[in-house]
Amino acid sequence: MNTDASHLGRLACLAGRSWRVADLPGGLTNHNVRVTTTDGPDAGEPLDLVVRCTQSDAGLLGIDRDAEHANTTAAGAAGVGAEVVEYRPDLGMLVIGYLGGRTLADPDLGDPAVLARAADAVRRLHAGAPFVGRFDMFARQATYRATVRERGFALPPTYDDHAAAWDDVRRALAVGAGPLVPCNNDLLAANFIDDGDRVWLIDYEYSGDNDASFELGNTATECGFTDDQTDAWVEAYLRPVGGPTRADLARVRLQMLCSEYGWSLWGFIQAATSPLDHDFDAWGRERLDKAEATFRSPALARLLQEATGA
Repeated sequence: MNTDASHLGRLACLAGRSWRVADLPGGLTNHNVRVTTTDGPDAGEPLDLVVRCTQSDAGLLGIDRDAEHANTTAAGAAGVGAEVVEYRPDLGMLVIGYLGGRTLADPDLGDPAVLARAADAVRRLHAGAPFVGRFDMFARQATYRATVRERGFALPPTYDDHAAAWDDVRRALAVGAGPLVPCNNDLLAANFIDDGDRVWLIDYEYSGDNDASFELGNTATECGFTDDQTDAWVEAYLRPVGGPTRADLARVRLQMLCSEYGWSLWGFIQAATSPLDHDFDAWGRERLDKAEATFRSPALARLLQEATGA
């Protein structure tokens, strides 16, 4: 996506203003830039913005940009996300307010205080108004698998060996599933912004109403939590309602598996289609390796039982 000054000048919020632009790191489906106005007070209120510019094939990845906009707005209203300033689908741009604070990395979540603030942010998101759209990793995995098959994209030969176990996981998670809540569904560490008092959540490309246990499991695996860290994460999230049961902990671990197995296909699709200089194949294989370790582990049978309360 072109982000030169003349292109940004088509945004209503920047009309007649002068500004400076700085690239922001991260983003595997967007090019993100920070835009700060540099004109004097007579020009209007100073602006400090992030412009998210679409880069990848959203259709193949199942990204609905209109839903992303609506859900980003809802997250802002819930007090957990940035304010939406402008949405320009014709330009492939979403403009949000810049959030001051520190972008987290995996080791940061080893700090109990940071973990508690992150869990509080997730609870506040889940308590907000329903999102546009539904996120179901089983449906998404099926769609991604069909895309790989139809397009002839490369896939590790062992991927489909786990179809029967995948169905067992689906059935187990259907037992005792709670109400759907608004979820980000992509809360890796870089999507947490910590200002020291509270944590903010960004990037709603894959957002939609979902089982809260997927949100927790996805973060646990994306951030490389140990077993003890996973328990602490679930406990921090559920502390206000008395803490987790064995079934809660098992459901989150099964959802870690769902995240790994489903999102690995995202990596293989990106490897075949993305213009970015990133090793998406290795990204997908890393997640598939983790999923296969669980599929082949004797612990899986125990998790399936515990998740259903057996």
